[in-house]
Amino acid sequence: MSSFEIERPPYLITTDAGRFDIDKIWGWLRGSYWAAGVPRAVVLRAIENCLAFGIFEGAAQIGLARVVTDRATVAYLADVFVDEAARGRGLGKWLLTTIQTHPDLQGLRRWMLGTRDAHGLYAQVGFRPIEHPEIFMEIHRPDVYQTGT
Repeated sequence: MSSFEIERPPYLITTDAGRFDIDKIWGWLRGSYWAAGVPRAVVLRAIENCLAFGIFEGAAQIGLARVVTDRATVAYLADVFVDEAARGRGLGKWLLTTIQTHPDLQGLRRWMLGTRDAHGLYAQVGFRPIEHPEIFMEIHRPDVYQTGT
């Protein structure tokens, strides 16, 4: 499948995972509250098995988001991150709106995500609290990277 790219000079969003700086992404994620301590191999496998979007300023990767999806009915937005030095430029919102324009993500019945602190950002692109939380269940293992289970 060919890469999807959108440019807003000097920035570029691409799905070309061959351009991604895995070590930088790993650094961001292992320091995040949601993936603290994640092994590099897990980050690499996650990127290989989803639709990932990288934000670049020139050759430097400054952001990432992953969409876990069947490309037909459902998508789970994960690992949305903009480098601290690049924040405040509207890149997070641009990344989210760009993701929603991807041809393989049209007509999905449900989009989901989990966040502890960015509800306002996600609300700007149409996300809202789950309407019927009583129908959703989860298995949640927040310490999986610390315990290895």
